[in-house]
Amino acid sequence: MKLEDKVAVVTGAGQGIGRAIALALAREGARVVTTDIDLPSAQQTADEIRALARPALAIKADVSRSAEVSQLVRQTLEAFGKVDILVNNAGIDQIVSVRDTTEAQWDAHMDVNLKGPFLCSQAFGEHMIKQKYGRIINIASVVVHRTPPGQAAYGASKAGVIILTRVLAIEWARHNINVNSVSPGMVRTPLIEKAQQENPRLFDKWWESIPQRRFIEPGEIGNAVLFLASPEADAITGANLVVDGGASAIWSY
Repeated sequence: MKLEDKVAVVTGAGQGIGRAIALALAREGARVVTTDIDLPSAQQTADEIRALARPALAIKADVSRSAEVSQLVRQTLEAFGKVDILVNNAGIDQIVSVRDTTEAQWDAHMDVNLKGPFLCSQAFGEHMIKQKYGRIINIASVVVHRTPPGQAAYGASKAGVIILTRVLAIEWARHNINVNSVSPGMVRTPLIEKAQQENPRLFDKWWESIPQRRFIEPGEIGNAVLFLASPEADAITGANLVVDGGASAIWSY
C-alpha cells in the first residue's frame, strides 16, 4: 500500500469531502486522525476506517483556535508518535452578497478557512521539519479560478489558502515537506445540496457552465489528495490541482 506506516490528520473529517479523504488515505494503509468540531461525526468516520482494519482516532477540535490545535497535535503524537500527512479540509461556506455580508460572517470564513490551515500547518509543520518529511494538502476551491456572485468572504479565504500553500512550499522544501492544494468544483456534499436548495437559480447557472454536466463525487477529491500524499507526487510542491469537471476551463461565468 502507498501509505503504509504513514500517519495522517484530516480536519473536517466528519462528512463530505473530509470523510472521503480520510477513507481514501486509510485504504492505502495510513493510520488516520479524524478531527472535526462535531465529535460524533468524526467518530463515525473513524469507525468506518477501523472497519477497514486500519487504526483511527477521532478528536474534537476547532481549527480556528490555537489552543485546540495544540491539543490536537499533542493527542496525535501521544497516539501515533508522529505525523506524516496533514489535510487541511475543514471549512465553511455561506452564499451572501457583499452588501449583506456581516463582519461576523467575514471573520468566520477567515478564521475557519484560512487561519485554520495556517495554525494547523504551523503546529504540525514543526514536527515534520524535525523528522525531515511531510506532506500537507490544503483544500481550496474552484471559486478562486471561477468566482460566482455571493462568494466574497469564501472566495477571499480560499484565495488566501492558495497563497499560503505556495509560501509554505517555498519555505519548507528544504525540509522535504511538500505542500499542495486541491481546488474542488461542485462536489456532491450535504453543504452543497443545502446551498442548492437555498439558491437554485444560481446553481442552475453554475451547472450549465460545467462541461461534464455532473457533480464531482467526494471520492474523486479523496483520490486527488491521495495522489498528492503518495510517493508518485514527490516532485510536486506549490501546486494547485483543480478537480471541477472542466468548469474553470470555460472563458466566462
